Amino acid sequence: MSQRVPMTQEGYNKKKAEVDRMENVEMPLIAEKIAAARDEGDLKENAEYHAQRENQGMLQAKINRLKADLANGYIIDPKDMPRDEVAFGATVKVKDLDFDDEEVYTLVGSGEEDYDTGKILLTSPIGQGLLGKKVGEVAEVEAPKGVFKLEVLEISYE
Repeated sequence: MSQRVPMTQEGYNKKKAEVDRMENVEMPLIAEKIAAARDEGDLKENAEYHAQRENQGMLQAKINRLKADLANGYIIDPKDMPRDEVAFGATVKVKDLDFDDEEVYTLVGSGEEDYDTGKILLTSPIGQGLLGKKVGEVAEVEAPKGVFKLEVLEISYE
């Protein structure tokens, strides 16, 4: 059974637009390249033909993954989340108790993650560890190098 995928309406629309672009722009371009490569002759030794067929397969796999996310997605409005605890859409300032440094994370749904700006998936280990915590509570997050502790300093919703 597939896992339910939380997302905002914006994230849903972004994924839907990506699928549309892939199906209606990229896939026809690859099909044209396959046809052109096929016209070059013997397919057994035609590297361009095989490369484009591989590109077509990889693109179709991406499309299928995005469609599965959309099919399993459910829209969450961050305005409906509790304001006194970490939930979907929360921006959380935490202190790493092992290294004594602070980080800011925003818990987002699939398709909205941007690790460079601190937007992490709600379903990630850090997101799951922080979920439901209140200011002052400590989240224990399991990582490959062991468990690390994050103290919740601030919770805000934009």
